[in-house]
Amino acid sequence: MALSKPAFLSYLNTLTRTLTAARPHRLRPCLLHLRALSFATPEEAAAERRRRKRRLRIEPPLLNSRAQPRAPPSAPPNPNAPKLPEPVSALSGNRLNLHNKILKLVRENDLDEAALYTRHSVYSNCRPTIYTVNAVLSALIRQLRYSDFLALHRFITQAGIAPNIITYNLLIGAYCDCRKTDTALEHYKVLVNDAPFSPSTTTYRILVKGLVDSGKVERAAEIKDEMLEKGFSADTKVYAFLMAGHAKEGNADGVFAVYSELKEKLGVGEDGVVEDGMVYGSLMRAYFLKGMESEAMEWYDKAVGELSQVKMNAVGYNSVLEALSKNGKFEEALRLFDRMMEAHSPPEKLTVNIGSFNVMVEGYCALGKFHEAIGVFRRMGERRCSPDTLSFNVLIERLCENDMLAEGEELFREMGEKGVKPDEYTYVLLMDACFKADRPDDAAEYYRKMIDGGLRPNLAVYKKLVEGLVKVGKVDEAKSFFDIMVKKLRMDSDSYQFIMNALSVVGKLDDVVQIVDGMLDEEVVVLDDEMKEFVTELLGKEGREGDLEKLIQEKERIKAEAKAKEAEAAERAKASARAAVASLTSSKLLGGLKDNEAPAEKSVEASSSSSSSDSGGDSETEEAEIAKRDEEKTQEANPLTA
Repeated sequence: MALSKPAFLSYLNTLTRTLTAARPHRLRPCLLHLRALSFATPEEAAAERRRRKRRLRIEPPLLNSRAQPRAPPSAPPNPNAPKLPEPVSALSGNRLNLHNKILKLVRENDLDEAALYTRHSVYSNCRPTIYTVNAVLSALIRQLRYSDFLALHRFITQAGIAPNIITYNLLIGAYCDCRKTDTALEHYKVLVNDAPFSPSTTTYRILVKGLVDSGKVERAAEIKDEMLEKGFSADTKVYAFLMAGHAKEGNADGVFAVYSELKEKLGVGEDGVVEDGMVYGSLMRAYFLKGMESEAMEWYDKAVGELSQVKMNAVGYNSVLEALSKNGKFEEALRLFDRMMEAHSPPEKLTVNIGSFNVMVEGYCALGKFHEAIGVFRRMGERRCSPDTLSFNVLIERLCENDMLAEGEELFREMGEKGVKPDEYTYVLLMDACFKADRPDDAAEYYRKMIDGGLRPNLAVYKKLVEGLVKVGKVDEAKSFFDIMVKKLRMDSDSYQFIMNALSVVGKLDDVVQIVDGMLDEEVVVLDDEMKEFVTELLGKEGREGDLEKLIQEKERIKAEAKAKEAEAAERAKASARAAVASLTSSKLLGGLKDNEAPAEKSVEASSSSSSSDSGGDSETEEAEIAKRDEEKTQEANPLTA
């Protein structure tokens, strides 16, 4: 049986007094705070809840009354701020699978398909990361395909893929390889000023080496100073490139000054040595330039002697090899090369690379030992070194210079067998050798192979070919190459005058007029007064001075007729457009008028039918007046119909 609230409270008080009287020594006096454990009615509970809510609104809790620290309002994002490159963690899932597929194409040397796959995936639901793009870009640079490299780089930039420092380094290196150091410096400034990251040590290495190779040693020294100002430590490779640049210019004092600065930056004492072996080849060359052969050989012992503490790699060995072979110490260079070949055990120790063989080939050729040079060249495969286009070009050039065209052509065939793609310089070397050996047909064939291979010879190469063909009397063949290249090259006035003069010598003035006709159509070279005088003089040899003026007048007449036809076609188009607009407007007006007049006609018919019962003669008069009034309204609404 449930107890009411008053009965429960009285029962609780009685129980407390009974327990206190029974055991007073065990129970401490306590005060029981009796509070209402429940409400008698639901209305009282609802009233209490409303009271508490009102109290909270008036006096909020202390936690809410404390001043909460507010974060400062963040500035809106700048839409022109450069995008941050993706982290490595983005290379996962489907994007990692795409990366592996493209890398497989790169390893299979199918760079066209790899670049195309990269372009297509940009607009798919699985965009490539910048790391995938960098893999394709670096592969294109390794094969010297700079135009394809720049095209792909421009594409990913427009597609919104944020570059990282590796992308900038590849771009700067490509322009340095093409001897466009000014453009490389512009991209370096963009990297410093606008990129969300700083240049790396590799950036300065690439830039300094490119400037040194282009003969801009002073500018390279400024870049080195800028690197140090930005907080980078002294990099041995950067200093080695600067020393090589001074040695190449014959500035021995500059080499010594850069080496002293490097020792100071590294904290090496006067008697100490720099551990990196890249600097010692240039240092030896500086001593040779000063005529101090004994000091040069002392540094040679410090660098590669048995007790040497210098860490040598393939690049360091190559610099020492070059210093020996170019300063009358080729026998010592041969002994060092044999030591390098014995110590070479990739991947643990790399002491030989393609540059090592190139240095030895150059040394043998300088001594006139060309067969020994070819033998060293073919030993590359023994040490897992594959010759590249530059290696073939070095040996082919030396062979062609010494009337060994047959051996050079044999090496050219080996390039195709080994999968090495010749470049423009390779074909130019063989062309010059063929003209020198009185083989103009073979020279023309090499030029044709160059065009068929997708290469784009410049204007200087074209002039060399045409001049060689004209010199041996092959004017028709020279004219055929002119017809091919005039669409691919931007010919200058000298090129036009040379081929026209050659044609006039053999009496082919019709071909001269045809070339002038093409000049007037293409408008690449302006037919100025000097060119007119030259052509008139050629045509005057057979009394055809007026042919040029007639041709010019005919071209002007054709152009005037074409302009008149264009203007007439434009007027017809405008007239047809006006007629279409007018017809559309009239149809809309007539349609609205019929809709508005329909109720009026119904009311008129109703009124006429009601009044016809009263008077028959009056109805005919009213119908005539209504018809006349409708006709007047139609004319006012549509003046074109009127």
